[in-house]
Amino acid sequence: MGNHFNENYINCVSNQIHSNLIVFGSHSQEGSKIDADGLISNKFNQNLWIYTADCMPIFFADKRTRNVAALHCGRKGLEKKIIKNLVKIFDNIGTSRDDLLVAIGPAISKEQYLVDKMTLKKFYRKAENKNITINLTKTEKDHCLNDSNHFKEQNLNQLDLKKSAYVQLLNENIPNTNIDISNLCTYKLKNEFNSWRRSKTISRQWNFISS
Repeated sequence: MGNHFNENYINCVSNQIHSNLIVFGSHSQEGSKIDADGLISNKFNQNLWIYTADCMPIFFADKRTRNVAALHCGRKGLEKKIIKNLVKIFDNIGTSRDDLLVAIGPAISKEQYLVDKMTLKKFYRKAENKNITINLTKTEKDHCLNDSNHFKEQNLNQLDLKKSAYVQLLNENIPNTNIDISNLCTYKLKNEFNSWRRSKTISRQWNFISS
């Protein structure tokens, strides 16, 4: 698909493992995939591919140097500070925070991502966000339990991945005007997106950005 956008493209894909590891595109080209959840360009004409099925695809572009990056980022990625790791790499190659544009793509919404209190507490402790618990009404709990057989607990809480990623980006001094967040939910939009939490599917969305 990438050749329709870039005539002399090189596809770069990693073996995603829910980590905070980030590699340069030239280390993860066709036939040489390595374990990582982030890709950053180090040459022109690189297509950086990320596959998702509820986690966030997060794309970065330096509008001055034209370096780009792609992250596969879910709960574990946020806990392990993959965003912070990537911004450090951009710092090392001379990117100004004011020049860094960020787009968070379709991912599971907080209404559909329900976790138990222990998981929520652990997440906020590791992600260094405020420990906010959102109480659901009985109707909301019943709806989610009916929709998803793998949620058996009666004491569930919403976890907002997109908001947590936004907070981490702001903590890295990226201007809020440089951040765009999709409001599309991969769980809710059954005809448009694959969702692991909805159906345990092995199918994925493929997302990419080109340098």
